[in-house]
Amino acid sequence: MSQTELVRSELEPLIETIDVKTHFKTPRGIARAVDGVSITIRRGQSLGVVGESGSGKTVMSRASMGLLRGRRVKRTGSVKLEGQELLTLTNEEIRSLWGTKMAMIFQDPMTALNPVRRVGSQFNESLVKRLGMSKEDASKRTLELLNLVRMPEPEKVISKFPHQLSGGMRQRVMIAMAIACNPSLLFADEPTTALDVTVQAQVLELLGDLREKLNMAMVIVTHDLGVVAGHTDKIAVMYGGEIVEMASTPDLFANTKMPYTEALMESIPRLDRKRGDRLPTIPGSPPDPIAARTGCGFAPRCRYATDKCRTEHPELTDAGNGHMYRCFFPIGGK
Repeated sequence: MSQTELVRSELEPLIETIDVKTHFKTPRGIARAVDGVSITIRRGQSLGVVGESGSGKTVMSRASMGLLRGRRVKRTGSVKLEGQELLTLTNEEIRSLWGTKMAMIFQDPMTALNPVRRVGSQFNESLVKRLGMSKEDASKRTLELLNLVRMPEPEKVISKFPHQLSGGMRQRVMIAMAIACNPSLLFADEPTTALDVTVQAQVLELLGDLREKLNMAMVIVTHDLGVVAGHTDKIAVMYGGEIVEMASTPDLFANTKMPYTEALMESIPRLDRKRGDRLPTIPGSPPDPIAARTGCGFAPRCRYATDKCRTEHPELTDAGNGHMYRCFFPIGGK
């Protein structure tokens, strides 16, 4: 590939979602888990998707990978990976892209890893099946991958069962498995959940280093704005299945527009808080995805809400430089 072609490929969208909706049929009615999400990510770029539990962020990432299918799932819109439409692919066609074109680090390694098989065996099976490697080459590649994710004593780790590893080590195993086939796009769903602060920092630093080294795009899904603050190029804030604010990471923190984003930021633990002060919380609960919607979804919990907010639904507005927000009365004005 020439230098010109390389530059062009890095500027073009790697993955582009347009008005993606993912609805589920339930006994109570239709649950609108994701309701019109549009995101563009370039090769090598990192995106943080942030929101409370139930905001739609995990469903959005799994729907983008084609993991959510079946009679009770209705998907509309467009998801293109390197120009290829994914929503129209058959189950077999979408599976052929998993691992090779896109991969996911799931939230809980203990449920993603097979508890009765040794780590090395699980690696070997994936490499033999996906890349057609011999068992000997797969074993060598397994050690290379574990070294790449800075696993202590990888020769010993491959003979262990998942329960014999610490939480941080299991997460490193999951990361190594996810990048084994050199995917262009990596989704990390709550990659630091249940890890102590020190290990969280190590895992996030590792993901950033791998992204740069392998030139892959990365989507980090989390409920914690603090996790993505120093590890992403841009952030999309989700609420009620919609993107309510999206901007470059520095701009989002410096020029917050959406009251929900402001509330999430106020909930981040800070060293300058007075001893004994309670951490601020957001009153109320996220909207019911099945209930009929009128007005802004955040209005019942918003300190700035007016009658207009409760009766009219705000559209995404561009504040400039690609800073999008969904609010009639943005913080700092329009």
